[in-house]
Amino acid sequence: MEPILTVSHLQKYYGSRGNITRAIDDLSFSVQPGEFVGIMGASGSGKTTLLNCIATIDTVTGGSIVIDKQDITRLPRKALSRFRRERLGFVFQDCNLLDTLTGRENIALALTILRRPAGEIERQVAQTAKLLDVADCLDKYPYQMSGGQRQRVAAARAIITNPALVLADEPTGALDSKSARLLLDRFEHLNVEQGATILMVTHDAFTASYCRRILFIKDGRPFTELIRGNDDRKAFFAKIIDVVTLLGGDSGDVL
Repeated sequence: MEPILTVSHLQKYYGSRGNITRAIDDLSFSVQPGEFVGIMGASGSGKTTLLNCIATIDTVTGGSIVIDKQDITRLPRKALSRFRRERLGFVFQDCNLLDTLTGRENIALALTILRRPAGEIERQVAQTAKLLDVADCLDKYPYQMSGGQRQRVAAARAIITNPALVLADEPTGALDSKSARLLLDRFEHLNVEQGATILMVTHDAFTASYCRRILFIKDGRPFTELIRGNDDRKAFFAKIIDVVTLLGGDSGDVL
């Protein structure tokens, strides 16, 4: 099976000659369709920079990023913008919902931009809202929702175009433990039942324990990898804690 994402010898440097910060330094990995992969590392390890490069928010210094058979580092700006809209889904810590739109309108936004028929949009919004357990939020504005509801609405917006890859950056960072569990349960459902491919950056071991595989990076380079295999989440969590301790990062919540 061909990977949905292939990162090859990626480099991202900041600064000028004589004062260069190597945020990402010759990093390579791949993600298969239907995987749920976590990226972990201590503060300053380069994990958010990596996600920003994959999300096309940041440009790379060297190397390549191939998503769904397209090398996004070589796409012209107009083609890159279209690729981002159609093939990538985003869930960020601060939700990024539009305050002046209802939950329904926020979820539908991507399909509206793509000029899908009204009936199709309505049907897909209803189906996606049900998947993320936010059907009761469709007529509410973001300020009328809880933090967990806002984040699940953001997740619904991210997956409604059936993207090749869903990118999540610290999606539970602003949530209480109950809301975090609800969101992660939905992510797990999307991955297992719907076959969604998810790449998630997190510093939190509890959040990471929902993943099937975790890539640890240190100083912009690969450090190690954990594969969940047949472990339950509690056993996987313990293994994650061991690696996080080695890296000197935060351990996050407990199971």
